[in-house]
Amino acid sequence: MAWKVRDVVSQRIELVVRVINGGESIAKLSQEYGISRATAHTWLKRYRQENSFTALQDRSRAPHQVRNRTSRQVEQQVLELRAAERWSGRKIQEVLRRQGIQIGARTIDRILQRSGCIAEEDQQRPALKRYEREQPNQLWQMDFKGQYRSDSGDCYPLSILDDHSRYAVGLYALTGTSWEPVRDCLIESFRRYGLPEQILMDHGTPWWGAHSGHGLSQLSVMLLKQDIRLAYSGIAHPQTQGKVERFHRTLSESLRHHGMPQQMQQWQPRLDQFRQIYNHVRPHEALALKVPRECYQPSPRTYRAKPQPWSYPSDWTVTEINNQGSLSYGGQRFFVSRALGNEVVAIQRVANLLLVRFRRMYVREIDLESGESRGLFGRVEEVMQTAATVEIQ
Repeated sequence: MAWKVRDVVSQRIELVVRVINGGESIAKLSQEYGISRATAHTWLKRYRQENSFTALQDRSRAPHQVRNRTSRQVEQQVLELRAAERWSGRKIQEVLRRQGIQIGARTIDRILQRSGCIAEEDQQRPALKRYEREQPNQLWQMDFKGQYRSDSGDCYPLSILDDHSRYAVGLYALTGTSWEPVRDCLIESFRRYGLPEQILMDHGTPWWGAHSGHGLSQLSVMLLKQDIRLAYSGIAHPQTQGKVERFHRTLSESLRHHGMPQQMQQWQPRLDQFRQIYNHVRPHEALALKVPRECYQPSPRTYRAKPQPWSYPSDWTVTEINNQGSLSYGGQRFFVSRALGNEVVAIQRVANLLLVRFRRMYVREIDLESGESRGLFGRVEEVMQTAATVEIQ
């Protein structure tokens, strides 16, 4: 069943709305959501302090003051060893240990980073844990691989990979990253394999609206209308999409071994051949040397060319976004999203804020006093290592 795991921030928003508008007790809601009363009061307090649902997003847990910062003398020794030998934190740690200085390798790495000794490309956070969905089609990963040049135009391979089985449900030779060809490729994959519960993507075109201020794009709206949950990897953190990144590495190795296509019309047959071998022939070490096809089965959820109208809760008011992306309320017009032009949304007033929801997703809040419109999408749906959490504390 789709959307069985609700995102954390949406649950916080829902809790606050039920307290403010419904007058429900903190004690009752805390029990229902499986959190302490203190946690529930924390989210309510944050909302009231900032008068905005954006206050319910996760905040950095880094301390405001570092009380045990390493002494200046030790920091200088670290920097001298780095300058002399270009060593990493673990090697420097061992040299200092021999001198009777106890310091952690991660502390050394932080010193080097603060001092600008680590190149930007080497500063990406490592994935803390490898996550794998329990069943096929719970999560697909999607991304473009490169830009390959040929004599008759550039090729942008689009990869769609099942997280659980590593089965490549789609591998398409496209001539660019515009949204219509990607939509058509997805529809072909949906008709062949059914719908996933969730798709993981990066903050790139065409699935992320970089210029919209809140992330919604025509493609993401199309996916939401199929009741597919959206997830986005951390910015500058490709490890979140580790499986599709590894798939691309295997694809690159195959292309180098067999030779790059020189004409655009040669790309799709070459990708089809690779996909066939990858899914049905090549043993996969992460699958105990099985092939992905042995671990994959199509989804029972079917693609609908005309999705059913959404049924919103009775305490929400249904309205339509105009073709410019705005809605009308109280005799005024407020901008929501061009990607939602002509779509039906639901609104609910919470104190002086108007909360806007598209299907299951909270997408916007509008301050009715100042007229300011703030995006909630992206803050709500962004996924790092904890994509599967259902707790709201």
